[in-house]
Amino acid sequence: MGKDSLPPGTRIGRTALRVDDLGETTAFYRDVVGLETLSESSSRAVLGVSDTPLLVLETDGEVSSRPRESAGLYHNAFRVPSRAALGDALNRIRDRWELEGASDHRVSEALYLSDPEGNGVEIYRDFPRAEWPRGDDGRVQMGTDPLDLDAVASAAAGESGVPAGTDVGHVHLEVRSLEAFSSFFVDTVGFEQQTTVRGATFVSAGGYHHHLGANTWQRRSAPATGTGLAWFEVVLPDGDALEALRERLAASEYEPTAIDGALAVTGPDGIEVRFRAEE
Repeated sequence: MGKDSLPPGTRIGRTALRVDDLGETTAFYRDVVGLETLSESSSRAVLGVSDTPLLVLETDGEVSSRPRESAGLYHNAFRVPSRAALGDALNRIRDRWELEGASDHRVSEALYLSDPEGNGVEIYRDFPRAEWPRGDDGRVQMGTDPLDLDAVASAAAGESGVPAGTDVGHVHLEVRSLEAFSSFFVDTVGFEQQTTVRGATFVSAGGYHHHLGANTWQRRSAPATGTGLAWFEVVLPDGDALEALRERLAASEYEPTAIDGALAVTGPDGIEVRFRAEE
């Protein structure tokens, strides 16, 4: 780990979406994904698990739809702690929604779907870290293999929602330039590159397979705007790590501002990232 790398223990916190139909989108994340509604008003809903907020949905009735050419969210990835919980998620999707894809990534098992407004959603569970394949340089090597859906479904425990321990494992973005993404998130913020594939890169802290993914598969050509990803949160393990990051950001072209105890920065694709220390 380099001196400017983010420390182990860094993780993804909350993510926030601008939505058009708050009621319908809230119901999806509650009934299909399996999150609890922690608070709700006419313009905002917060969902999570065991009183831990994971997803914020916001609307003001005036947000236009995300243009096809704009950067933004590829998917939010909710990580469940067991194959049983993944089996329960698969059964909820089959009963109430539409499964769009499923993969064994050699580090995880993942289900893919879209919410009512077209935002990508992944629900996944990790294999034990000791089983992750790594290259000679120690970096994680992911793949994309078929997932045995029957085996996943048969592991289900019959729970109606996601269990305690569920979190946002990673966020995957659609960006205009992988070089600009890496310049900001690796060179300035301090994530470490783990895996690259054609048109995509995956970065993390502490040797995780990825906390952030980025791809240019859809050739987005404009900054993020409209509905979709409003911001996402990176949580650092302590105040010292946050202060070191603040100094790196202050020395870069990306000037941080203070929002609710966090450092907010608008990155190279117009996507807001909020950095805060663990409470």
